[in-house]
Amino acid sequence: MTRPDGNGTHLTPSGIRRLIREDRFGGFTNLAASDYVQGNLMIVPADAADEFEGFCASNPQALPLLGRSEPGDARIPALADDLDLRTDVGAYTVFRNGDVAAVVPDIADIWRDDLVAFVIGCSFSFETLLRRGGVRLRHLDEGNVSAMYVTTLPTVPSGRFGGPLVVSMRALTPADAIRATLLSAAQPRFHGAPVHIGIPELIGIDDLQNSYGGHGLKTLRADELPVFWACGATAQLAALHARLPFCITHHKAHMVLTDRLIEEIAA
Repeated sequence: MTRPDGNGTHLTPSGIRRLIREDRFGGFTNLAASDYVQGNLMIVPADAADEFEGFCASNPQALPLLGRSEPGDARIPALADDLDLRTDVGAYTVFRNGDVAAVVPDIADIWRDDLVAFVIGCSFSFETLLRRGGVRLRHLDEGNVSAMYVTTLPTVPSGRFGGPLVVSMRALTPADAIRATLLSAAQPRFHGAPVHIGIPELIGIDDLQNSYGGHGLKTLRADELPVFWACGATAQLAALHARLPFCITHHKAHMVLTDRLIEEIAA
């Protein structure tokens, strides 16, 4: 598998999606096409779609909805003309009856006519805005991604969906933490302001080394604070809570790449 420019930074979203389809790009997308909106993916059966949309509406900081497909349609034209959600994400996690069943490179062979896809705002998009605002993101400088954690903070339940809030963490100096809070607070479509700063134990995180998914920057320097934002991975735990017979999400940091510029979505 090749990655033509290292991380796709200088490619268009359409170009990266084409490479993903051709199995020529398989890395995390946090630096890919950084001027464009990326999103979390959640695919559920049609009989659970309205409940899940209600869960998003009840938890907009974690799950700011960017688009919803029609049943059986793997496209959301409002986000990209040639986007095919069956093949254009680098990796997918398949859940059956509330358990992880498989991680696969595409879902064309398990796609069904009753499936509805949701694309949810992603912190990768506000990271672009933070960097433009002068915030240093050490995990990006080190070629990493932000770590995620399961908290003891509850979500607002809707129907079968509920469970704890998942957060993403960035290691920031106090000055950058203030700047990042002010900048992100103006971006509700990309998770808005942090939900917590410092003292991870207060939100149920006992060990920063124990991240959700096992990946991401998990260490702090002496001059850094952990800053936590609500995360779209909350949808994955909600699906487990609902014990849906079948659903699909993106895997880890392999996000949906849209053709919408960040400025189009930003508040």
